[in-house]
Amino acid sequence: MSVLTPTQPNQGLDGPAPRPQRRVGFSQRLGRWDVKLSPYLYISPFFILFAITGLFPLVYTAFVSVHEWNLLGGQGDFVGLQNFSDVLAQPTFWKSLRNTFSIFLLSSVPQVMCAIIIAALLDQNLRAATFWRMGVLLPYVVAPVAVGLIFGRLFADQYGLINGLLGVIGIEPIRWHADALASHVAIASMVNFRWTGYNALIFLAAMQAVPRELYEAAIIDGAGRVRQFFSVTVPQIRATIIFVIITSTIGGLQIFDEPRTYDAQGLGGADRQWMTTVLYLYDVAWGNQKNFGRAAAIAWILFIVILLIGLVNFAITRSISTSGPSKKAPRAVQRARRKAAAAAVRAQNTTSPRGHSPARRPSAPTSAPNDRKKR
Repeated sequence: MSVLTPTQPNQGLDGPAPRPQRRVGFSQRLGRWDVKLSPYLYISPFFILFAITGLFPLVYTAFVSVHEWNLLGGQGDFVGLQNFSDVLAQPTFWKSLRNTFSIFLLSSVPQVMCAIIIAALLDQNLRAATFWRMGVLLPYVVAPVAVGLIFGRLFADQYGLINGLLGVIGIEPIRWHADALASHVAIASMVNFRWTGYNALIFLAAMQAVPRELYEAAIIDGAGRVRQFFSVTVPQIRATIIFVIITSTIGGLQIFDEPRTYDAQGLGGADRQWMTTVLYLYDVAWGNQKNFGRAAAIAWILFIVILLIGLVNFAITRSISTSGPSKKAPRAVQRARRKAAAAAVRAQNTTSPRGHSPARRPSAPTSAPNDRKKR
């Protein structure tokens, strides 16, 4: 019995006939738009909020800085760069900039060093580890005004606790509110008290992500705790160190709360010995001058200074590390890996029969072209 198949139409010499194009429905177009546009919609809230709360004030401050703008009179005439030249001609501005850099160096450098040491200690096998990790974050929760008031009393010139303890051991009282360097040390201690624990938790999170096999290999090679820290931990968290240094730089150059609450007047001392640049900006805008144009010029000068220092930090850190963890393992780890591989080879040789080499995996038989022809 034969089965008849339906005959196909003649396709010709040019191949099969083209199929008619199908119309793309609205639902299919909507699906394509969803795939292409949805990622941008998901991240758009951040950029919208940044444009409203960050970019617009920055541009508006630049507009104010080139105008004569007073708190009572409002917007005045266009003056160009006159506000910038007036600010740079003020000795108080340069004194505030010097104070800012002094407090920044006394706070940020010890802060980062202490934070990474505390993080290394918290990374060990401690009892009640969560308690200790939350404990270092408690100073960050305290309000900056409360910290300033408390430390202002601790570092009081006559009846402060610090001078009382120094007097017990025979040291003369220090004029914490009169001497410039002493006041900078006191304000830097406030900054370190608040931010050291916060940065320590950032370092701890980076240390928790370091592979534990690297520490095991370093222990096999005989490396101690200190050697493991400098040869394994620090190279693996370089990206986090760069991040903390940059954020500490930005925060240290914008310091305002601590010097503002250090005394009752909040003007940086009688001789402006601890007045920072942001505190000087506040005094120009809301103090006796009430000049918004000059205050906006100070803000832009500080922005340019922070940007330049950030670029210098980036150039320095780029020369000593990459944007991620070090891809090349430390020398101690490399030696440990080579020793482990050699030990594995020796163990395999000792387990094999004497006089015979370790068994090899048989290779698949291959047939020559002539054998295929014979078949």
